[in-house]
Amino acid sequence: MKRIFAILLLLCVVLHANAQINELPRSTPEQQGVPSKALVELFDSLHFMPGTDIHSMIVMRHGKVVGEFYPAPFAPEYQHTQYSSSKTLVSLAVGIAIDENRLRLTDRVATFFPEYLPDSISANLAQMTLEDLLTMQSGIKPDWGMRSKGTEWIRTFLSKDVKNVPGEVFAYDSMVTYMISAIVQKVTGKTVLEYLKEKMFAPMNISKVNWEISPEGVNTGGWGLHIQSESLAKVGQMWLDNGVWNGKQLVSKEWIDQMSSKHANGGDYGYGYQVWMCKYPGAVRADGALGQYVIVVPEKDVVIVLTEASFTNGKPQRGLIWDKFLPQLADKPLVAGKDYELLKKKQASYHLPYAEGKEKGSLLKKIEGKKIVVGKNRYGWKEVQFAKNGKEMLMTIVKDDNTSYTQHLGHRCWITDEIAGFPPYSINPIGWEKGLEGPFYCSGSYGWDKNRLNVELHYVNWVTSLHMSWEVSGNEMILNISNNYLKNKVETIRCTIE
Repeated sequence: MKRIFAILLLLCVVLHANAQINELPRSTPEQQGVPSKALVELFDSLHFMPGTDIHSMIVMRHGKVVGEFYPAPFAPEYQHTQYSSSKTLVSLAVGIAIDENRLRLTDRVATFFPEYLPDSISANLAQMTLEDLLTMQSGIKPDWGMRSKGTEWIRTFLSKDVKNVPGEVFAYDSMVTYMISAIVQKVTGKTVLEYLKEKMFAPMNISKVNWEISPEGVNTGGWGLHIQSESLAKVGQMWLDNGVWNGKQLVSKEWIDQMSSKHANGGDYGYGYQVWMCKYPGAVRADGALGQYVIVVPEKDVVIVLTEASFTNGKPQRGLIWDKFLPQLADKPLVAGKDYELLKKKQASYHLPYAEGKEKGSLLKKIEGKKIVVGKNRYGWKEVQFAKNGKEMLMTIVKDDNTSYTQHLGHRCWITDEIAGFPPYSINPIGWEKGLEGPFYCSGSYGWDKNRLNVELHYVNWVTSLHMSWEVSGNEMILNISNNYLKNKVETIRCTIE
């Protein structure tokens, strides 16, 4: 009896851990006026787009999920870093604070941080308002290296020359959103994440969410949100429904309207309050580096979430949605046919490309079990060791801090393992790991191409992927490695076999 209870308890824990997926209602596409063929075409076009790895996509119509896919090794339960899509969530927090009379758009930025102000305050700095920050019109020239140089981000920002009159010149800057995050924390006594958890996430049953924290103890705001795709779809649906979730007004309609309206001439179609305007009439989006999107299309009653690692500027992906997908939607239910069966099959079968090559290679006998000392590299690897285990390859990685883990590599399949520490990151803010909760996972595959061992790694609850080839040259191994955030720029690292 005790054993049965223990098993049931463990099952409850597991179910609770994954309880935030499959919560949104699902529907056949045709019931919501969406042709399955249109979804197949969209998914195929995105999945096979050059220079792009799709990690997840969710399409909602009339409040229901009508299509979704997570190419293996990615899966619904994995969180994903959002880069600048995070900014829109900060705007929602501001809206709630305004609804609670804690903030006003006309509040002067300098008044929140008297302890950090320079000895002499310029007229432009004194004039800068919260609204100027929300519209990316602070008047300060962006300094993208600031977050990697020092620990006093607020003081450094306020010491910058406010060259332009605030409110006049658009200049996209993640540190501006950091300042908004700091303001929200100042007036609420809570970080943006704590505040959103209390006011918005809890009613929406979103708890599997983290946010990077600055050296000053402030959520980074302009980047760093780490969240599941379905949770983003919930946020998008609430946004589409004018701030309402399950009948409860979480954010005022007035704020949703304001943040979703053009206030600055940013990008091709304008910028709202931490929100991008879109080519499609009335559509708005949260938009992050490498292709992280929450797209809201009120005219079509559609919400789309997309996470990916893409070298494009996002226009091809968005163009498919505006020009190919949305025009095919109907105002009335359709009759499902063979296309729906094809869609279900497709959704379950998408996978990212495996490492090229055969299962066996003659190079293995020269390196198996030997310590390979890795030359200077950006990934924090000190040593690597390879071994064969049936059809799998084992790749044991020792990091610079002497932590280690073994990555199982599948042939023509993906195998996922927990890694030691944190995955590689495309940016390097000081102390960026603070605020993120592990463990992190990586999926691997391998293949032998003559005397070359090819390895593909995807950090599945992050964003990064690594592409490697290992070759023996005398008493050395030559590692050619690239990642998905440097546009596959190949680095050559010389390694010593011991």
